[in-house]
Amino acid sequence: MSFSSLGWAKDQQTSVWIIILFIYSGIASLLPVWLLLQPRDYINSHQLLVGLGLIFLGIAVANPIIEAPPIRTSFEASAPSIFPLLFVTIACGAISGFHGLVSSGTTSKQINSITDARLIGYGGMIGEGTLALASTICAVAGIGLVSTCNLPAIGAVSDLTWSVYYDSWAHASANKATAFVLGGGALLESLGISPELAKTLMAVLVIAFAATTLDTATRIQRFIITELGIVLRFKLLTNRYAATIAAIFPAILLVFVNVSLPSSTEAKQVAWVLWPIFGASNQMLAALTLMVLTLYFWQKNKPVLALLIPMILVMLVTIATLCLKAMEFYSQNTILFVIDLFLIGLVMWMIVEGIIVFQKKRKINANN
Repeated sequence: MSFSSLGWAKDQQTSVWIIILFIYSGIASLLPVWLLLQPRDYINSHQLLVGLGLIFLGIAVANPIIEAPPIRTSFEASAPSIFPLLFVTIACGAISGFHGLVSSGTTSKQINSITDARLIGYGGMIGEGTLALASTICAVAGIGLVSTCNLPAIGAVSDLTWSVYYDSWAHASANKATAFVLGGGALLESLGISPELAKTLMAVLVIAFAATTLDTATRIQRFIITELGIVLRFKLLTNRYAATIAAIFPAILLVFVNVSLPSSTEAKQVAWVLWPIFGASNQMLAALTLMVLTLYFWQKNKPVLALLIPMILVMLVTIATLCLKAMEFYSQNTILFVIDLFLIGLVMWMIVEGIIVFQKKRKINANN
């Protein structure tokens, strides 16, 4: 029996599935890593490798032409500036703050030896960069191979090109991951795969990333809340079940609560309202990860330039992004403006903490 057979509307069915996924993420995050997360990710890794392999094979066979101009001279006032937002976007394909949390929260519990961490960590980000490259090719070249499709922001299109898909910032931002699915599907069709199967494979590839992130993020959020409970001496948060509920509840609010903005005539989900600062917050965590590693290697008298230089670049780009977004949010969105200032404060706090640790260590070295 399906939800549709019960006479439920599409939005009701979607809400039920969202609740089911939240329940799953809570249960899965409480189970031991070896029981569900590890075997699930092992199977999922093969799906992703096969998917990426097919995409790059399709690129070699189809040899698509990149129609996108190197620099777009005409732009809308609503479109974001190239710097620093472009670098915040593409940086996730090179270093991601969320992956820094994953490595400390879940990856460390699955490796047989500490010496395996280099291959897994470095290889993981190489894989992330490979995915970023494949996604870019699908989005700017693969879509030129699409004949007919139905875009969320435009509707039915008989001949898709880069200029049609990205004709305006409003349309491009509304179409979202459709370019990856359509462009990647077109590349797979060049291998003789049917259009329906090709699009399904690409959609599964996208869902696979979301599926592996869901309970992993819940588990890491539980760890963070538990640590906060210990630091703040709030015993309730140290309970794993209470911490899990505390991790899931804000996510439920992000999905089911709508807010109205002065700049928009329609209400939006809180999650989409907060989305513009997600990239900056993620890169803030990446800068923190690099700073911790820089200080650790420096204290061990190891070379640090390979960590220090990216840390400075990521930190500067993150601060610049948050400052620009704060100026934008000041007159448009009070909630985002306050959150943005809070993130800026966290970055500054992080820098101060790093300087204090550096000075303490240098003073100890000088005394010795």
